[in-house]
Amino acid sequence: MLNILFVCLGNICRSPSAEAVMKKVVSDAQLNSKIFIDSAGILDYHEGEQADRRMQTHAVKRGYDLTSISRPVLPEDFTRFDYIVAMDEDNVSALKSFNVDSVLKNKIVKMTSFNGDSYNYNSVPDPYYGGPEGFELVLDLLEDACKNFLDHLVRNNPELK
Repeated sequence: MLNILFVCLGNICRSPSAEAVMKKVVSDAQLNSKIFIDSAGILDYHEGEQADRRMQTHAVKRGYDLTSISRPVLPEDFTRFDYIVAMDEDNVSALKSFNVDSVLKNKIVKMTSFNGDSYNYNSVPDPYYGGPEGFELVLDLLEDACKNFLDHLVRNNPELK
């Protein structure tokens, strides 16, 4: 089984959305039994909370159910997960600051590295302090990147074919 962890700052907007979008993309490809998906936050400030209600509202309109409960990234996540997907450069830096073997740090990738030609963003912007358009943009970026990420996974992991 391939294990993927999506990470943002508090695990209440971007990473739970990435988790939900990727679960749908994986389900549509009938790969549920081969890919496990989770999300976590750099900070534990929202630990035990559901996703931000505004993010949930926008996600539901697109058919996504944000059911994950916020939790912080743990050192053991670096051994448990094959890919640790950060939403922005600050998340990448924070993940690289964990006291784990450098080989394990090679599992860290940035979500926007899977953007298609339609989006020219260096990060998935945090919508927390903005308006509705920010939540919609996050979903647009994640839908694009998750499809491309799954294509990447299938190309590079023969067990998914």
